[in-house]
Amino acid sequence: MLEEIIIIRGGGDIASGTIQKLYRSGLKVLILEIENPTSIRRNVCFSEAIFQNYVEIEGIRAVKAGNIDEVRKSWREGVIPVVIDPKGKYVDLVKPQVLVDAILAKRNLGTNRRMAPITIALGPGFEAGKDVDVVVETNRGHNLGKLIFQGCAVKNTGIPGDIKGYSRERVIYSPVEGIIDNVKEIGDIVKAGENIACVDNISIKATIDGVLRGIIRNGSNVFKGLKIADIDPRLNEVENCNTISDKARNIGGAVLEAILYLKNRQQYYKKQAI
Repeated sequence: MLEEIIIIRGGGDIASGTIQKLYRSGLKVLILEIENPTSIRRNVCFSEAIFQNYVEIEGIRAVKAGNIDEVRKSWREGVIPVVIDPKGKYVDLVKPQVLVDAILAKRNLGTNRRMAPITIALGPGFEAGKDVDVVVETNRGHNLGKLIFQGCAVKNTGIPGDIKGYSRERVIYSPVEGIIDNVKEIGDIVKAGENIACVDNISIKATIDGVLRGIIRNGSNVFKGLKIADIDPRLNEVENCNTISDKARNIGGAVLEAILYLKNRQQYYKKQAI
């Protein structure tokens, strides 16, 4: 099983929890990203390799690859390749045994069950048994990480998870379209009303006191309503800006469970057919 290829569509913070889990389990991972990812918690996103050529998260290294030869070279060297491939052309090139849609776009951007023997999707926008084999619940609460084999995840509520009594207040969205000019960096302590960035000469202010847990890459072209920053009200959580979140680890474990469960079930039916 260790030689089997896993394609992950998306390299954001939740996707990166899955990538870490599968890589550490000895699986061969390939990340497909868009040309300009808009990740917020950039310190823990493998998508950052697109901009920096490489990134290291909790001791795991990922590198940007430009073609299939560079992808294979990365695997030989024990690092994770990240390629720009929003349409999934590498699916036909490497023929993965497993494909995971971890884009978290809240809608299906083209993933289907024909892409791999095992297909998994994170969050709403997919129907298990139709679009993919398994959907993983991503909504915080009792069912976080639950495997859904028929049906869909909970619809997007639009309400961020509660941290220390703050939910909507801790997430900041761009009020206009334009280029973002960051004033603060990830890990900075901010006060409510303090300027953290500008978009089209409009000041973006911190909504609450806390740690700037994430902010979109400086110079990014943002649209009105795009999530651009995330504040954690817990001042003692600065170090966690550089580590994978509890939610991402939970979902990563669920994806690994789904792969093993479906592999075992497929092998069972093969034996029954003999």
